Amino acid sequence: MTSQLTTHVLDASTGFPASGVAVVLSKMGDEPRILQVASGETDLDGRLSLGPEFLDAGTHVLSFATGAYYAGLGVETFYPSVTVTFRVTDDTHLHVPLLLSPFSYSTYRGS
Repeated sequence: MTSQLTTHVLDASTGFPASGVAVVLSKMGDEPRILQVASGETDLDGRLSLGPEFLDAGTHVLSFATGAYYAGLGVETFYPSVTVTFRVTDDTHLHVPLLLSPFSYSTYRGS
């Protein structure tokens, strides 16, 4: 099965992909409901395909367990988790990369 959503986590502090990062994909429903859609861990290349072939329109959330990732490396981090909220409006492929370090992160809509 293919997935409409992919992510790629890169650790800027090491210069390598962040493997083994737990990621949860959720959909925001009627307030304050958040429904988990899928979960997984990034592979050795820091990549992960998540969820069904097509996501329902609406607001979705990707939660990255960055604290656990850095704890596994023995590194202190300011961000125990990173949450990226985004809107799905159609059935095009979505790529949400995360550039990570112990004290900062950035993301964008990739292709």
